[in-house]
Amino acid sequence: MKEFLKRKNIVFSAKRYGIDALGAMAQGLFCSLLIGTIVKTLGQQLNLPFLTQVGGYCAAMSGPAMAVAIGYALEAPPLVLFSLATVGYAANALGSTTLSGAAGAGGPLAVLFIAIVAAELGKAISKETRIDILVTPLVTILSGVALSALVAPAIGTAASSVGEFVKWATVLQPFLMGILVSVVIGMALTLPISSAAICAALGLTGLAGGAAVAGCCAQMIGFAVLSFRENGWGGLLSQGLGTSMLQMGNIVKNPRIWIPPTLASAITGPIATCLFRFQMNDPAGGVASGMGTCGMVGPIGVYAGWVGDVTSGAKAAITGMDWLAMALICFVLPAVLTWIIGIVCRRIGWIREGDLKLD
Repeated sequence: MKEFLKRKNIVFSAKRYGIDALGAMAQGLFCSLLIGTIVKTLGQQLNLPFLTQVGGYCAAMSGPAMAVAIGYALEAPPLVLFSLATVGYAANALGSTTLSGAAGAGGPLAVLFIAIVAAELGKAISKETRIDILVTPLVTILSGVALSALVAPAIGTAASSVGEFVKWATVLQPFLMGILVSVVIGMALTLPISSAAICAALGLTGLAGGAAVAGCCAQMIGFAVLSFRENGWGGLLSQGLGTSMLQMGNIVKNPRIWIPPTLASAITGPIATCLFRFQMNDPAGGVASGMGTCGMVGPIGVYAGWVGDVTSGAKAAITGMDWLAMALICFVLPAVLTWIIGIVCRRIGWIREGDLKLD
């Protein structure tokens, strides 16, 4: 069995499923639902029906995009990889409903689990028969769709329940949950796991989504400013608009460099939830909550949520206070707080010259 699994490149590990597959799923989600939301919002604001239509097409393909991305991360052969498009569509559609038939937020989470199983089964059977072109797609698709029918609604129910609990708890205890959500999601953004996928799987929107945005921005803008003396403008842009994950190697060498942006997130989180009632209601279902300033996706998602709220009547208009909150939560406070805390850490010797240098 070990030789068979090795030959088929089937590796049961937390890294492959919890980091590689999860990260790839987030990229698939970004290239479909999230990009679609941005394009659709632009189309609506600029009165360009073509862009609105393109955004709809992108959103409709989120399930297949996530599943194919997962298959790619698992190094699935071509017939398995292409068959996962059907599996992703089924898992996302069925996972987006609860057991009671109501709309749910578990589509991405269902795709993650089911696409992994279907991909590994497809890899196991691939090129084992003389009619591989028939057998491999059939095994991949039938196993994936059958599993979707059996467990996807339950996954959707579970994910929705957890997400709703987090959102309910944030409304009930905005200070404590503001800190918790901001710190945890922010740290997930910097770790080699996908904060965007976590937020999407839980449908993290509303106040909880706002706290998540605060945490992610604190990590990205924080590390960009904190390491400016070592990395200059290139580092500022690559971390501030790219990802704070670039600092992961340095964090392993000296975990104390993580203190300034993490403390900043613990401050900006409750400011977002308690003072500004800062919310993320992007139509993409929470994925932008875990993106921070990566490509400006977080702020764009917040703006898309404002537009949707105004359209639905939930919000009268986009106000100056809204823009002030976004500027402070996403950019100004993360930069200033991390810089100040960083000065203290440098003076007491916790952060030394070169600790934040990127290769």
